[in-house]
Amino acid sequence: MKALLLSKYKELSVTDFDKPEIGPNDVLVQVRACGICGSDIHGYDGSTGRRIPPLVMGHEAAGVVSEVGSNVKDLQAGDHVTFDSTVSCGECFYCRKGKINLCDNRMVLGVSCGEYRRHGAFAEYVSVPQHICYKLPKDLPFERAAMIEAVSVAVHAANRTPVELGDTAVVVGSGMIGLLAIQAIKLAGCAHVIAVDLDAGRLEKAKALGADYTLKADEVDVPAEVKKLTGGRGADVALEVVGATATIKTAIESVRKGGSITLVGNLAPNVEMPLQAIVTRELSVYGTCASSGEYPACIDLLASESIKVDDMITATASLEEGVEWFARLYGGEPGAMKVIIDPTR
Repeated sequence: MKALLLSKYKELSVTDFDKPEIGPNDVLVQVRACGICGSDIHGYDGSTGRRIPPLVMGHEAAGVVSEVGSNVKDLQAGDHVTFDSTVSCGECFYCRKGKINLCDNRMVLGVSCGEYRRHGAFAEYVSVPQHICYKLPKDLPFERAAMIEAVSVAVHAANRTPVELGDTAVVVGSGMIGLLAIQAIKLAGCAHVIAVDLDAGRLEKAKALGADYTLKADEVDVPAEVKKLTGGRGADVALEVVGATATIKTAIESVRKGGSITLVGNLAPNVEMPLQAIVTRELSVYGTCASSGEYPACIDLLASESIKVDDMITATASLEEGVEWFARLYGGEPGAMKVIIDPTR
């Protein structure tokens, strides 16, 4: 089969690769769409340490079942499926509690971090265990279905955030996950959502996707503006979708006393936190990692277009065109958000 191989950092090429073998509990999927994630771009240059070459990356995917293992009963050839990016064991303490994102033995598709190497979905075929697969409606476009992994991150973050009907939320960062978080937190019950970013184009998208107010962070004092919009108190909850000291500080300063901050962004390994503000204002800080069982809900939300993703898809490309797109995205392609690779093109 053909696959997009990271042979060295910043060196991608389409190469002949062994077609994956499947075990009795596995499913072989013909990949029809796989999104280029921001983590793949950071893996492209080695900055994350979690994409050690040689590796086939890619974890945001959907496709058609090609073969099933002897123990697989609920799926058959021809089914349209997507699959979780986290390969959980199903047997450890956390899996048995339903917290599959915290699995002690977790692997991630398209990741090689020294502890394991798991080739991903920038290829014609990928093998995945049946227990992480989910059937898709036949009329759901593969490009949209490939966004389910990203949607699940936003939905999981919303589920982690303690929202009461009528609350006001601030979403700091209006990139792709931020735009999804705006929609998810509104569906969770927030009456008003305030979007924050440095990019005017992203803020326009945020407004179109349901943000009630937008604040350009280099033009206004964000916490002061949030207080003006909330009767002087501050927002009830904030979702921080960048992962840097400055944006986390903005999120913390924008919530009211007793409010909550959910940290979604994961850009920097360490950040500074205003400890006294968190303690004396009795704020709650929640971490959120990947997703944990939200895929079926996300499939329904996409199929009903309760969460919209089409405007976030910048381009659909072949494996060969993927080489150029990686270089363009790494170089900071203006306005680009999500590029979908279709290995059948």
